Amino acid sequence: MDISQIVDRISQKIEAKGHAADKSKIEQKLRRLIEEFGVQPADAERTVLYDIARDFGIQLGNAAGPGDQKLINSVSTEEWVTIEGKIVALGHSPSPSIAYSGIIADASGAIRFVIWSKASVPVIKKDAWYRFESAVVDEFKGALNLKVHSGTTVKELEIDGVLIPVITPLAELTAGVASVRVKMIQEWDVTHDRMLQSGLLGDETGTVKFVTWKDEGMVRLEPGMVYTIYYALVDEFNGRHSLNLNTANILAEEGDIAVSSGASTFQGALVHIAPGSGLIKRCTVEGCNRVLSRQNYCPVHEMQPKFNYDLRIKGWLDDGTHTIDTLMQREVVESLTGMTLEESRELAENNPLGMDEVFLRMREKILGRYLRCEGREIDRRLIVNSCERIHFEPTMLAELLNRTGGEVS
Repeated sequence: MDISQIVDRISQKIEAKGHAADKSKIEQKLRRLIEEFGVQPADAERTVLYDIARDFGIQLGNAAGPGDQKLINSVSTEEWVTIEGKIVALGHSPSPSIAYSGIIADASGAIRFVIWSKASVPVIKKDAWYRFESAVVDEFKGALNLKVHSGTTVKELEIDGVLIPVITPLAELTAGVASVRVKMIQEWDVTHDRMLQSGLLGDETGTVKFVTWKDEGMVRLEPGMVYTIYYALVDEFNGRHSLNLNTANILAEEGDIAVSSGASTFQGALVHIAPGSGLIKRCTVEGCNRVLSRQNYCPVHEMQPKFNYDLRIKGWLDDGTHTIDTLMQREVVESLTGMTLEESRELAENNPLGMDEVFLRMREKILGRYLRCEGREIDRRLIVNSCERIHFEPTMLAELLNRTGGEVS
């Protein structure tokens, strides 16, 4: 194999589009893929060519016939394409009309696929390589999908290649499939019986919420730990992304990540305090920490005779134009209300109203007060890191009344 010939072919194609090609960088990328990661020369050539073309904004052509083989990161919706890749995830069939669903990946990227039951295909195996010839690309919820139908030829390949997924910064996520390196920042209460875990992940560029559904082999992430997550599904709703980890391969790592603060500041009146605020009880089962009901019932571990007390405030901040959900944890609640966890516990245990008395006293102290809160905004909820009261300024009231034509008495 002569890498210089591949370098020349790539540079000629780039120069033909009116751009200068750096042969040394091309060779460096090729050698890394071929010699370090074991990528086949043809696949490495296509990967490097499309990466450079993307950097220059070059269109290499999207018209693809049934026999045109393409890299996964170069396919477009409504194309008929042929791809070769490795099955990196294989899920349960959601419908009798679907034989297989999963993720197929090559050196350039990964894409979800669906194989219809009417298609005549061999038994699909995870971690094996396949050639999908004449498959159709479509789009669902902003993400590209590969449809394998009765006209698609599926062939298993004798390839033992190594795939090195490209790590995508959280700020650059798009709907589809992605691999990320992140730190587990926060775990949230689950909102569904089938949900194993939900929470917040972060890297140097931002944060994203994640969910893992109950399924065989699924593991829980530990707060504060760093993970490399390969081939997670990236969903998008109202312009916000989230990760579904059920398809992913998750590798715990040593070290730390300086997570971008992603700080948002919001100030306004606390116009509502939701039920479930004040003094709460949490499940003591290792790794759970979910909020218990009044009858000490955990949605996962059922009745719990033992529990830990905690404080939180869930409510709405309103600035007169916008309203935002807020979630304040123990430290912020103690600072705002002046009521410590120990004081709240003693009050609840020695008062006929119990935990309701704590809720009522906290509501009296802060409901309707003007606050300035800072934290991370996730799915239109502000996870508050710090909060302070805004003191009343008489001159501000006079100014507002003058603007509305009123009078100050």
